[in-house]
Amino acid sequence: MPEFPRDVTTSYHDGVLGRMRTRAVGVPRTGVPQVVLVQGMAVADYLLPGLAAFGRWTRAHLVELPGFGGSGEPPHELSVPEFAYAVADWLTARQPDRVILAGHSSGTQVAAEAAVGHPRVAGLVLASPTVDPVARGPVRLLVRWQLDGRHEPPGLTDSHWPEWKRAGLRRLVHLVRAHLRHDVEQPVARLTVPLLVLRGEQDRLSTSRWARHLTEMVPDGRYAEVPGAHTFPWLDPQAWSEPVRRLAQAARS
Repeated sequence: MPEFPRDVTTSYHDGVLGRMRTRAVGVPRTGVPQVVLVQGMAVADYLLPGLAAFGRWTRAHLVELPGFGGSGEPPHELSVPEFAYAVADWLTARQPDRVILAGHSSGTQVAAEAAVGHPRVAGLVLASPTVDPVARGPVRLLVRWQLDGRHEPPGLTDSHWPEWKRAGLRRLVHLVRAHLRHDVEQPVARLTVPLLVLRGEQDRLSTSRWARHLTEMVPDGRYAEVPGAHTFPWLDPQAWSEPVRRLAQAARS
């Protein structure tokens, strides 16, 4: 079981599509962009160890989407662009300076949409991006998810269960369908900021070929593979810290 951060600051934002909880670690550092991390598929707690890794060199925030985690209820079931609108609203209201916006898994789709044209976003990170064309479809996605699960570390599912229970089956089904309908390549093609794509070497939900293709769609794209499967930050929270730190350095120069 990875170590969770102890000094966590919790705050709430009453946004355009519902109340959003944010948990933050670390301290702001002069000249270093802060990191804003968007949760994955209905779950956020598993990202806290990875958030702590960012907190060693900057202030880092974990944003929870309306309807999930510790956030409030949305006015209706949201689409991916609507989740992105909520994140963009949070950035405008809560971040006076430019940040590195990051998403993990389904959070990459939300982060990509929110990043397009937003004046607060200096760089974008897509960690374990979804949905790869090889997994687009309920059956294909389920098969890929099961294959990936063979390589995921113990304790991960136990961490997810309370948040899955809070979301409920109906909302989870809607969420999966919403993300399957969304093509992350469309917002990526409109990016004007540096892009970093990270992929676990054993990830069965996305392929190296497609992940590399995303970086080729932007003027400044970079790609890195790290040990682990789809949810690599759970097993190795440090895995994404240094690549994201280098992106932050490049974004401020």
